[in-house]
Amino acid sequence: MVVPYSTKDLDLLARLMRAEAVGEGDLGMLMVGNVGVNRVVTECYTFKDIRTIPQMIYQNPGGFAGVYSPQFNSSSTIHERELAQNVLRGEYYYPATNALWFYAPASGSSCVDKWYDQSFVGNYKNHCFYQPDPGVCPPIN
Repeated sequence: MVVPYSTKDLDLLARLMRAEAVGEGDLGMLMVGNVGVNRVVTECYTFKDIRTIPQMIYQNPGGFAGVYSPQFNSSSTIHERELAQNVLRGEYYYPATNALWFYAPASGSSCVDKWYDQSFVGNYKNHCFYQPDPGVCPPIN
């Protein structure tokens, strides 16, 4: 297990993954989960004191816009909890492997090379993923 979690934490992460990436399918939701877990385990930036799933999800400032989505407010499904459990156990999916940030550009727009001064590492469907430059943070995995 990469991150200790309770049943409530598992549900929270599953709901966040759905709210942020349901339109991107299972793989998109898994990558969002990777970014969340990465924020819990990293030792840098504004995530230094984030050590639990709820702290990561509700971090302010710096949390996730998905918590304001109606998708976040309903209970997670068994399948969504299984996906969340995969990332909590340490499964990683490129390009989110070491990413601490992601965003979805406006329709018709492309990913930018830098976002909040972080390097673009790749995209999946409509999400762009960003990670710290080498040497800035300890490796995540």
